[in-house]
Amino acid sequence: MHPQALPNKFKPVAYITSLAITLSIGAVASFFTRPQIKAWYITLNKPDFTPPNWLFPVAWTILYILIATAAYLVWKLRNDTAIYRSALIVYILQLALNFSWSIVFFGMHQITGGLIIIIALLVTIILNISYFGRFSKAAAWLLVPYFLWVGYATLLNISICVLNK
Repeated sequence: MHPQALPNKFKPVAYITSLAITLSIGAVASFFTRPQIKAWYITLNKPDFTPPNWLFPVAWTILYILIATAAYLVWKLRNDTAIYRSALIVYILQLALNFSWSIVFFGMHQITGGLIIIIALLVTIILNISYFGRFSKAAAWLLVPYFLWVGYATLLNISICVLNK
């Protein structure tokens, strides 16, 4: 039997900690985002495929839960290898880029700066999926909706950049 197939006992404190970390990042980022939705974002030219504003917090909450769950699954299988350390570094980097995008795009009104960050975020999500997949296929698959949403958000960011030149 492959080690990943062995049953692992659920560790609620570790899972809640993982949820708290990722949801906190989203909550703090929303302090930069929320006030700018009606003050600045509404004034921008946006493409026809822009979703309604209410969808963003719903989608991000679900995605943060998936991200936290993926991290928890990998944490349970952690070891003292360079691959695990690299997975951890990539995970932290993608969280930092995720957080930074809200500050740069919404907080600083830097559409192009946001585009640079979101492209870097997309790359780190791909790396994150790859590294997490070495520990848990389920963890890797849990990050796929995140990758798809950020890919979509990248298209939005590009379009907003072009439409507001």
